[in-house]
Amino acid sequence: MKKTIEEALNKHLNAEFYSSYLYYSMSAYFHSINLEGMANWMKIQTQEELAHAAMFNDYIVERGGRVILTAIEAPQIEWESPLAAFEAAYAHEQHVTELINKLVDLSLQESDHATNAFLQWFVNEQVEEEATADGIVQKLKLIKGDGPGIFMIDQQLSQRSFNPPSNAAST
Repeated sequence: MKKTIEEALNKHLNAEFYSSYLYYSMSAYFHSINLEGMANWMKIQTQEELAHAAMFNDYIVERGGRVILTAIEAPQIEWESPLAAFEAAYAHEQHVTELINKLVDLSLQESDHATNAFLQWFVNEQVEEEATADGIVQKLKLIKGDGPGIFMIDQQLSQRSFNPPSNAAST
């Protein structure tokens, strides 16, 4: 694996850890305002991001690279409302999509077809990640802070459970 690819994959591995950290902070925020379903949704999101980091870790190792962990920036800890928190989650997923797209571009530039194939799972995953977060944002916008509406959405989000990614991204 070329050094440029290895460095970029390591940078992204650390970005996945940051994503996990951010969603854990959002989970803590929702716990603090007694929205346990939303806290659950974010905690599951945390687990997904950790699984993504593990996939990057395993891929780097499998390709003979060295995993380099760096410091993780402290995430935001407060949001003005559930809507603001989910808007931030949606914006973060859009940012992650940009990061994945840049990795795909680099893999093509470097003619690293194995890495490109590995990244395609994440390209597809990001479509789902953005759609899911945006769907919650749109529901929260519809209810405009209405207490019973927030309670109903919170109850729906309490049903989410963690489903580890399949080995689709493994090479």
